[in-house]
Amino acid sequence: MTTYSPRSAASLLLFFLALLPFSVAQTQSPPPSPLVRHYTDGEKLTYHMKGDNEGWTYEVQANGVVKKNDSGHFVEEYGWSDFKSNAGMSLSPASLNFRQTLSLDPAAPPSIPNLSQVQPFLIGPITDMLTFYADLWMANKQSGLARAGDHVYVKVGIPASWADGSYTILGESSVDFDFTLKDLDDANHVATLLVRHVPPAEPKVKLPATWMQAPIADTPNNWVQVSKNQAGKYEAGVGKETFDVEIKLSLKDGRILSATMDNLVQTRHQECSDAALLDCGGPVDHQIRRQIELHLVP
Repeated sequence: MTTYSPRSAASLLLFFLALLPFSVAQTQSPPPSPLVRHYTDGEKLTYHMKGDNEGWTYEVQANGVVKKNDSGHFVEEYGWSDFKSNAGMSLSPASLNFRQTLSLDPAAPPSIPNLSQVQPFLIGPITDMLTFYADLWMANKQSGLARAGDHVYVKVGIPASWADGSYTILGESSVDFDFTLKDLDDANHVATLLVRHVPPAEPKVKLPATWMQAPIADTPNNWVQVSKNQAGKYEAGVGKETFDVEIKLSLKDGRILSATMDNLVQTRHQECSDAALLDCGGPVDHQIRRQIELHLVP
């Protein structure tokens, strides 16, 4: 069965960040954003993350501290610990010593850390944490998100790849970004932000076979993956991918209080004998779903 790499989400974010100066709506006097992060040097943060990836469930803790980087900008440095899963995995010394740097400072754009330093099963939590921070960082760049109900749609569409050139020959996903400031709860000092990663009207992913052109769902296909299995055959899939991210943050200092992610890929999969994906055994529809929860530990 076709699998999905969690690294595509972070790759998509970096493609968007590269275009950010051209896509942010500009006004002469934008209202101040209620989503701004106000840092305190030395502040400590602990997050508990839970994930469900097609039946593989896990829990892990991220322990962070606020400090200034070499450029003088505030960052949050996290270490990962207390990993538990239904597959009996545990963190190695290298994974325990790994540090992930994140920031909501507008002058410190998100970046993907060196994922070769950690065990493969920790890549998902790391890149999902990056997605939450990058979505909020990007929302702060949108001058149209100041009041409850404000909505900004940003067209991107450029495909991001997670192909490794050996096992995964082709792996691409293409999205636009749909931001909504759902609620400003002044009584409880909580803002709720919804970020939907949605298929563009014209996705730019490569679709190497004719059978991949027909929409699998209600939009043009924006996700494709082709990999080679141990039998020498090609596992090919195409379909629709979406991310729905909801973030609750403090109106007092901009800290993330909680976040959820619902990542759905509706696919049509075939096993093929040839690289052109013409000699195939027949289509099988499949749904890939990842659900992530993040909570700030009091």
